[in-house]
Amino acid sequence: MKLPRTIRLDASDTFVFARAAAPGEWAVTGTFLFTDSDVASLPTKERVAFRSGFLGIDSFGFSTLTVVSEASEDEIEAATALLAQRFVERLGAPDVATALPAAREEIAFAASLCDHAVGTLLALQRVMENGEIRERYRTLTPRGDRPRAGFRAFDFFETDDEPTEEVDLLALMKDKP
Repeated sequence: MKLPRTIRLDASDTFVFARAAAPGEWAVTGTFLFTDSDVASLPTKERVAFRSGFLGIDSFGFSTLTVVSEASEDEIEAATALLAQRFVERLGAPDVATALPAAREEIAFAASLCDHAVGTLLALQRVMENGEIRERYRTLTPRGDRPRAGFRAFDFFETDDEPTEEVDLLALMKDKP
């Protein structure tokens, strides 16, 4: 089975998110953190997490990208148990047994995003539309032996033709505590 794992290609996650996930954490989308949020009133770094962050299970920090990775059954079970524990510690679930079904569902959904070759990068974009959260996923694949137009290491594959949202990284760096 495959699961997404956080990856950091540069230091930007450490200043665009209030808490950045460590590289190599198993990850889920983390959309559940925003279901009752007024996105427009969130602080800047939380809005960035809403728009583009995968949630690292261990740190409950965010990562802009994840990488499709092989996961053993033991690793999947450990990630599920840890996520259930985080639901208790961070979100107020009454106990791990109660949180376990939700954790399994989140892990299963994360695994469903990994129907790609190991090493494929995943990017996420969330928007609030008519009071509902809408998600869009992109894959980034190594260019391999193809011609290097513009010296890009990866090609981006869009799932539809919506415009992408721009983030002002310099402004976010100025907001860093």
